[in-house]
Amino acid sequence: MSPLYDEACPVPQKPVGFERIIHCETMGRMKLSDFLRFEYVIYPLWRRDVPPWARSLAEWALGRTLPAYIDRHPPQYPAEIARYLADEGIIPGGDPNDIMTLLNNAPSPATADLSARAPAHDGSPVRIPAQWEHTERVLMSWGTIYPPLWPMHAQMAEAISQVAEVEILVTSELWARAIWAYLQQRGQANMAHITPLILPTNDIWIRDYGPIMGEAADGHKVALNPVYAVLPQYPQSLDDGMVTAWTAYHGIPVQPLALHTEGGNLWSDGQGTLIMSEQIFYSNRSYNRRTLEAYLHTVIDYDKLIITPRLTLEETGHVDLLVKLAKAATVFVSANTSATTYQALNKVKRLFERETNAQGMPYQVIELPTPPLYLNWVTYTIRRAYTNALTVNGRVLVPVYGIPEDDIALRTYEAAMPGFEIIPIESAVGINGGGAVHCMTKEVPG
Repeated sequence: MSPLYDEACPVPQKPVGFERIIHCETMGRMKLSDFLRFEYVIYPLWRRDVPPWARSLAEWALGRTLPAYIDRHPPQYPAEIARYLADEGIIPGGDPNDIMTLLNNAPSPATADLSARAPAHDGSPVRIPAQWEHTERVLMSWGTIYPPLWPMHAQMAEAISQVAEVEILVTSELWARAIWAYLQQRGQANMAHITPLILPTNDIWIRDYGPIMGEAADGHKVALNPVYAVLPQYPQSLDDGMVTAWTAYHGIPVQPLALHTEGGNLWSDGQGTLIMSEQIFYSNRSYNRRTLEAYLHTVIDYDKLIITPRLTLEETGHVDLLVKLAKAATVFVSANTSATTYQALNKVKRLFERETNAQGMPYQVIELPTPPLYLNWVTYTIRRAYTNALTVNGRVLVPVYGIPEDDIALRTYEAAMPGFEIIPIESAVGINGGGAVHCMTKEVPG
């Protein structure tokens, strides 16, 4: 991670650290109470290596509705799920008996065989389609243990279901029925396009561990399967195995991608251009620019790789917090208005102002607002980005955070992408886990 120093926010004689962050991000822009927050955390801290007595004490002190308790003691009977949906306000004012009726009427979900293996791809390079090409379905991994996150998931599922299939990964049939009941009760999804699938994962960030979908020369789908293990102190074996189980269930050939990388660090225009951030080198120390490109050419059919800087004070380093392609020669970038990352964002803008895509076309660079970062629980640096959006079959799902910059971002999308329906997705809760719309979805072209 780059050291915290910014010419845009000079503080002579002051050390790098917490005091400098506060100075840079709050001077004239926001109150200290806006910078230091204590909001719901979308992060399973209890799964880390902590003593069992500490887990038990937390559950005893904070009650059985704590996400840690639900995660360790998931509901086993329909009545328990109904009570959970009612008590947590997921179905507001819901009578458990009425919820039971919804649960009983939900269809039985399919189950992926975790021991099955997909057919192997022949190894020839595959094309990565652009996100504005036709999408068959979008994958989501529902955050069942986080009640405040359900509305955000629902908004995404509802918007996508009008134009594509929504495949929702869950850990059990009861959770599948609960999600179905919830969406049915909200009444805004095309339920014919909602498909729960029992395929357990560790977390909600399916963009990062899900399949990177490609297209072989004969047009059939191929799933690239990179290595996913970004936090060694955190269990992620289910996430890392998700592609194997999912491709086997759908009978889609799979091709290993021998890189530690995540889907949030890759954009493709479908016409030969790939865009990644320099995080790829942090995650794969043995590679340099030449050897990385040489290896990628053996797996992906592309002509040009653009490497951007990564953000400071941001854990993932992913390019989808910096950039979004609107079309092959139009790129959204986060504006260089956040003091602690001014230099990185300024470099990104200048990079695309002088770059061309693989077809030799210069980029039209369009800036989106960059809200200032804040600290949640004096521990997590939270960066909000409007580039973290999903394009799907004529719609663009754009994260909004309940701040004035939302309107500017939405108007910018509308002006830059005429003919697309711009749909805001309330993401103020989800961003406290470090991601938004793009991070929680994964499109499957078709």
